[in-house]
Amino acid sequence: MRSILDDRTTRAVIRDEALRLFADRGPESVTMRQIAEAAGVSAGLVVHHFGSKDGLRQEVDEYVLAVFEAMLGELTGESGAQLLDPRTGASSLSEAFARHLPAGSPLPGYLRRLLLSDTDVGRRLFQRLFDLSKAALGGLAAAGLAAPGRDTAVRAAFLLANDLAVFLLRDRLAEVLGADPLSADGVARWAPEMLSIYAGGLNASPQGDTIEKG
Repeated sequence: MRSILDDRTTRAVIRDEALRLFADRGPESVTMRQIAEAAGVSAGLVVHHFGSKDGLRQEVDEYVLAVFEAMLGELTGESGAQLLDPRTGASSLSEAFARHLPAGSPLPGYLRRLLLSDTDVGRRLFQRLFDLSKAALGGLAAAGLAAPGRDTAVRAAFLLANDLAVFLLRDRLAEVLGADPLSADGVARWAPEMLSIYAGGLNASPQGDTIEKG
C-alpha cells in the first residue's frame, strides 16, 4: 500500500489515477485492478469507495465537468471583463489555464475522449457545456462585452465549438504552431488573436506588437 503524502484524500488519489488512465487508454481498456495498482491501493479499496468501475467513471466525469465549469465561470463572474479585454486577456487567460489545467494534466485528453464518444455521458457533457456557454454569453452581453446575436443559441454553439476545437485538435495545433496551445506560452500566442477576432472580427489587429511566426 502506498502512503498518501500529499493533501489529497485516498478517494481523490484513486479518482486522479483513474482519470489519467482513462485519458491515456480509454475507460473501456482500463481495469479496476490497474487503477488500484496505479493508486497504490488494493482493488477492494477502490470498490469500497466507488462500488464499481461505472461508479468511478461517473465521479471522474463529474470532476472533469466541474473543472471546466470553474473555467467558464470565470468568464461569467467579476473577472470576465479582464479575461476578455484584449489589453489584458492574454496574461489573464494564461493564468486561468495554468490554474485549472497545469502542465501534464490529463483533463484535455479525457474531455476529448468523452466528446468524441457516442455515449450518453458524452452527450450529457456537451449539453452541459452548451448550457454553460449560453450562460457565459448572457453574462457577457449583460456586462456590455458581447452582443447576444440574432440567434443566441447558434452564437453560443459557435463560441463553444471554437473553444472545444483547441482541445480536440490540440496535438495537430501544436505541430503546426510549434507550441502546445494549452500551455502558458501557447495561450500567450493564441489569446491575443482570439480576443481581437472576438472583439473586432477578422479585420482587427491584436494589441501590442505583432510577430509573424510559422
